[in-house]
Amino acid sequence: MLIYKAANKGISIDEVSFVETEAIITTDIIEKIKNIATKKATVVFTSMNAVDAVTAQLTQIPDWKIFCVGGVTKETVFNFFGEKSVEGTAKNAKMLAEKIILTGESKEVFFFCGDQRLDELPETLNANDIKVNEVIVYTTRLIPNFIVKNYDGIIFFSPSAVHSFFSDNTIATSVVLFSIGTTTTATIKTYCTNKIITSEWPGKENMIDLVLDYYKT
Repeated sequence: MLIYKAANKGISIDEVSFVETEAIITTDIIEKIKNIATKKATVVFTSMNAVDAVTAQLTQIPDWKIFCVGGVTKETVFNFFGEKSVEGTAKNAKMLAEKIILTGESKEVFFFCGDQRLDELPETLNANDIKVNEVIVYTTRLIPNFIVKNYDGIIFFSPSAVHSFFSDNTIATSVVLFSIGTTTTATIKTYCTNKIITSEWPGKENMIDLVLDYYKT
């Protein structure tokens, strides 16, 4: 849909995977998820992959108070848990942590995440005396690809994708880079000095709109 949207504006987009995620379905993880589901818990999601991994193990909707980042993660949470289960959303993990702190209602949270999760959320919460129970429910594997084609712009959706891309590729200084979030942007800057356009909001649709707006001007 988004590729067609761009094509209608005269912009051709190629999709190339540089990371692969896989849910962890060990007995230990399944038991942890089911145990947390019996509690009136405050739960945090910063990834759609984490939502998918957790909901695959649930047979009914638990009594959770959920905080999550926006974009596709929020949509995935809404689809399973419903909008009323969501206590708060934010643009990124750091702002989400700050929102949890501001509510002043939670002294303990369960953070469902991947093995490559960033430190911002747990460090911010811990620094404000909120206990973070981290449950790693999926893994991320880099799958580098050598790119032969020359592109005017490249879109990155995660720091892992940046590491994977630059492990096999170099780019001309004229290539414009589009990044989702400040952490991904910071990662890009460790590899090159190209122009970077950063999307403040998570989600592919917001990113594609940013690309279309850039090339429109």
